[in-house]
Amino acid sequence: MMNLLDSLPELEPGWVWLTGAGPGSAGLLTLLALRGITQADVIVYDALVDKAVLDLARPGVVLEYAGKRGGKPSAKQPDISLRLVQLAREGKRVLRLKGGDPFVFGRGGEEALSLVAAGVPFRVVPGISAGIGGLAYAGIPVTHRDCNSAVTFITGHDATGVVPDNVDWMSLGKGSPVIVLYMALKHIDLIAERLMKAGRDANEPVAVVAKATTSEQQVLETTLGRCGADVQTQGIEPPAIVVIGEVVRLRAALDWIGALEGRRLVADPLGHRQKTEAC
Repeated sequence: MMNLLDSLPELEPGWVWLTGAGPGSAGLLTLLALRGITQADVIVYDALVDKAVLDLARPGVVLEYAGKRGGKPSAKQPDISLRLVQLAREGKRVLRLKGGDPFVFGRGGEEALSLVAAGVPFRVVPGISAGIGGLAYAGIPVTHRDCNSAVTFITGHDATGVVPDNVDWMSLGKGSPVIVLYMALKHIDLIAERLMKAGRDANEPVAVVAKATTSEQQVLETTLGRCGADVQTQGIEPPAIVVIGEVVRLRAALDWIGALEGRRLVADPLGHRQKTEAC
């Protein structure tokens, strides 16, 4: 194992690695992400990076928090980008550690462009996006040949914090069999309303996966018409991923974490529309 890590690229002084930490669990880090974590002089990390991931850093590393949480005081994106440039120019080995994948609603592209403008060398280390890995831990595949041949990933809010107005919700509602929403809890009622106006059935299955892949993972199965009220009733809080579509029904058969805890899985959830039963 160590020989494999030693054969990977080194994080060199004056470089920035824009690195995905995955959806939560430290076990879902890539080897290259682990390589960067153990070599960095400074780790500039986001709010969704688990402590167990940071604990893998070498002794003496400087940890700088640069997280953003809705409704709370947060670092401003231009300040984060400038800090990365400053640290690199000081000759530090800089790891910019972001939850999920830095290029999937992670603003990694903005930070990379800032590094390019400043002449700072960088590497992109992709991570497992929560919209794929987090749903897999809930037993929900984003594609299944009996359900869909396409999937759409959408952010639930834009840079100003409101539902994006540059999304054609009517076309999305009509054309995408499976929709995965990031950062959507705050506006879930409005998003559901727009999709139903576009023709989506109020009884279409929806799942909300909070704190995905961690020991605190919580999964709410609901419908498009009830999801807003059920999120409030169940006290679901961010971070969470929302998935809309028939693939949610597959959880009855594919809830592998539930099976480890003793739940009985249904063999044909699409054929019989059965639900997971308790043993």
